[in-house]
Amino acid sequence: MKNRYDRNRLYIIEEEQKLIKNTSILLAGAGIGSVIAECLLRLGFETLTIIDGDIVELSNLNRQNYIEKDISISKVEALKERLLLINSEAKITIHNCFLTPDNVDQYIDGHKIAINALDFTSKVPLLFDSLCQKKNIPVLHPYNLGWGALVLVISKDQGLHILEKPNEPFNEVNVVDYVSNYMRYSENPQEWLEEIIDKYKKENKKLSPPQLSIASWQAAAVCATIAFDIATNKSIKIFPEFYFTTIR
Repeated sequence: MKNRYDRNRLYIIEEEQKLIKNTSILLAGAGIGSVIAECLLRLGFETLTIIDGDIVELSNLNRQNYIEKDISISKVEALKERLLLINSEAKITIHNCFLTPDNVDQYIDGHKIAINALDFTSKVPLLFDSLCQKKNIPVLHPYNLGWGALVLVISKDQGLHILEKPNEPFNEVNVVDYVSNYMRYSENPQEWLEEIIDKYKKENKKLSPPQLSIASWQAAAVCATIAFDIATNKSIKIFPEFYFTTIR
């Protein structure tokens, strides 16, 4: 009988496949996290914990891993159902709740890798990072940039708080601004990205950032690769370095 991961051969050796199977990953947020979860599972990460208190909405379907029948259902419940249809033996733990300053600490222990896919509408994402840093758990930050994807890895030494500006709320724009400016300074400007950032700022409304399905899958691929490298003790880029990919 063929093995589930036979086609992973040459890329992933048997010892690595066994290692990642039981590497526990915590996914905070089931938006872009829903796509990342499937990519991780198909690669061979079979021990996933997913936390989100949101429900599926029609506007999620342009980029998240849900279908029309999932609308108005808990994201974590719909995602668990999908993941178990892919691998019924996977260990999928879900928590149908939002992370808050009061409860975030109780969900972090017991995981080797964390993925912070939370919306920056509060201080919780930065608090999540700092708690993981204290526990020496690397944190992956995925960003959907439409035609491209960005992933940063936070270690115990450096956090995103260094990008905070006085008297300004911290959000995804701070991070994307940093990367965009860095790439222009390094003579690799992403003019399409700079244009989108400028247009988004000029909307002058409390709108969520524009996102495309393309970047969700790009970010998922990058996150799965980084998680594999961490689990198998390979070198990775640590913030202030970053992973950026686009075909533009």
